[in-house]
Amino acid sequence: MTSVPAPEPAAQSAPPASAAVPPYLRLRAVLLHAAAPALPTLCALAGTLLLFVLFLLLQGRPAGEACLLIYQGAFGTMFAWQNTLQRAAPLLLTALCVALPARVGLIVIGGEGALALGGLAAAMMPQLAPALPPVAMLALMAVAAMIAGGLWIALCGGLRQWRAVNETISSLLMSYLAVALFKHLVEGPLRDPASLNKPSTLPLPEADMLQSMPWLDVHWGLAWGAVACVAAWVFLRHSVAGFAMGIVGGNVRTARLVGLPVNRLILLACGMGGAAAGLAGMFEVAAVHGSANSALLAGYGFSGILVAFAARQNPLAIIVCAVVIGGVEASGSLLQRRLDLPDATTLVLQGLLFCNLLAWEAVTGRLAALKLRWQQQAQPTALAKEGSHA
Repeated sequence: MTSVPAPEPAAQSAPPASAAVPPYLRLRAVLLHAAAPALPTLCALAGTLLLFVLFLLLQGRPAGEACLLIYQGAFGTMFAWQNTLQRAAPLLLTALCVALPARVGLIVIGGEGALALGGLAAAMMPQLAPALPPVAMLALMAVAAMIAGGLWIALCGGLRQWRAVNETISSLLMSYLAVALFKHLVEGPLRDPASLNKPSTLPLPEADMLQSMPWLDVHWGLAWGAVACVAAWVFLRHSVAGFAMGIVGGNVRTARLVGLPVNRLILLACGMGGAAAGLAGMFEVAAVHGSANSALLAGYGFSGILVAFAARQNPLAIIVCAVVIGGVEASGSLLQRRLDLPDATTLVLQGLLFCNLLAWEAVTGRLAALKLRWQQQAQPTALAKEGSHA
């Protein structure tokens, strides 16, 4: 009688991979995954600092002292912090004018024009409805500014969809057109007769001016700008429309095949971005200048492009990047006083940062494409080896 071999003991189930990995390694992996999108920006900052130091050394200027003065002028004192935050307030909103259309794959750089028209529309509201209480007047000014800026940038999206006009070129040209229209109206039909040396619209009543935040000499535009960035992040990450915009930005053909309203989503993204820039103009009029004049055209729309690219179109990262860029702009006067450098030195620094951001964006894109190609080439080789072993 043949003996039946004893059954082999069942192999013990291996512990889950997550239990075998120490907690600190898992935490490091999570942090690295979260910080990976910021690496190109950090590398661009390092490259910008190096090139800026070389730029100063070629002029025979003390580079170390200049960098220290930039930090002191931006964040060294409470006065510097307030000046930085004051400049960062409009950048939060003009950066959204770039980041929101970028969600649907458009590069819109016309925030300066939307800001100008938004500020002009806001300045007109007290003359059109003088009997409103202050809170209702501020709300009306905000709505008018958002409508003006939103329609202007939405027109760029419409030209792209229905006339195949490149949105980058059209938004830039329309920005110049908006600035020209702004100057014509401020210096012509809407000019205050009392503004002799500096043409402007009629000044806002004192009751309709936006006051500073408590314990901080910065207007409420900073808080509303931060709220807008958080709301934009929630909308893009946790709403159906935001998810659909991501699909449109990833592949328009796929979006059309699955039945998404591509034209409507593109107009919505452009309109929201323009509304944010128009709101920035309203805050500059109602909290800083008191009327619409040429001081409103301070380049915040163009600086918002740099902020959006440094934040890699992430609305939450825009808050941090706007404060950094605002600090750089605020430190220009300190460099001028201490080192006799022109005030445009900070513009050189911003230009170097923008070039480095574009360069690192191109490098990371090429590296990602090369990695994908290597993976595709390695897959048939691995399959061939498995077939030979079988």
